[in-house]
Amino acid sequence: MSSLPNIVILGDYERALRRFSNWEKLDKQAKLTFHHEPLRDEALYEVVKDADVIAIVRDRAPFNEAMIARLPKLKFLMFTGERNGTLDAAALIARNIPIACSPGGPSKDTTAELTWALILGASKRLIEQNKLIASGGWRDQLSVLPMLAGERLGIMGLGAIGSRVARVGAAFGMEVVAWSPRMTPERAAAESAKSVSLDELLSTSKVVSMHLVAGPGTKGIISADQLSLMRPDSILVNTSRSALINMSDLQKALLAGKPGQAAIDVFDIEPLPEKDPLRNTPNLLVTPHLGFIAEPIFEAFAKGITETLEAWLDQKPIPHPYKPS
Repeated sequence: MSSLPNIVILGDYERALRRFSNWEKLDKQAKLTFHHEPLRDEALYEVVKDADVIAIVRDRAPFNEAMIARLPKLKFLMFTGERNGTLDAAALIARNIPIACSPGGPSKDTTAELTWALILGASKRLIEQNKLIASGGWRDQLSVLPMLAGERLGIMGLGAIGSRVARVGAAFGMEVVAWSPRMTPERAAAESAKSVSLDELLSTSKVVSMHLVAGPGTKGIISADQLSLMRPDSILVNTSRSALINMSDLQKALLAGKPGQAAIDVFDIEPLPEKDPLRNTPNLLVTPHLGFIAEPIFEAFAKGITETLEAWLDQKPIPHPYKPS
């Protein structure tokens, strides 16, 4: 048994991987260890120090150059999805350690769905309405609410997800405007949207929904100055990356009343620390990074892991080798 490869599976918070794929062959060919809790730094090192293979759900376990240097036994690493923002791939490549990824499943569809769940949940004050009912009440002053129809929807990033969100907004009768660092009038018009400046989008939109990649030109793109432009009745929604927003500035802005509300699914530290003030910030609707959490996606993750690990153990071509961008 000790001669079997030691495979460590990290980040299975939902305890879903076993459920969505057949692990029988791997159970016979390797020593498998699943970790369901968040792990970082020394706690992470302790569970992977003897690993021959590491498989990570998304980017839930950070591996920097220093950590990788402490893993002399490591022969192969994979992660689910096509991107990993917490992995130093160059450090693995320098040691000739192969890297693989897996299909991500229909995450663009589920993220668009969640975006609209957050928009509607915030605009209709669903949490407050539910609490009112649970406490024995009925309608109150927060039950008389504005409509989205006829209002302006500002999309920051009109890619695969942003365009889906835009189409739903149009179906609700909203005017759709868009901005991104490379937006053109033609690109916006292809999605029945109008290209506007970032300042105009922020100052005129009832709903601002963020769908940008967090890169050198977009990290921290929303901070105090930009937030101060927003309407006092507006809703800022982020289902993309937390690095797009200065979260400390957002907390202060919400207390100051501009924007009126925010709905956030992504955070600087995940899971969100138990005592983080974001858990109880007024006018902030938060969800635990649900954008890509759906059965078809975890089926793709689980099958991607088992197929990849079986191929590696059998010395066959890896189905989805990682390709640095």
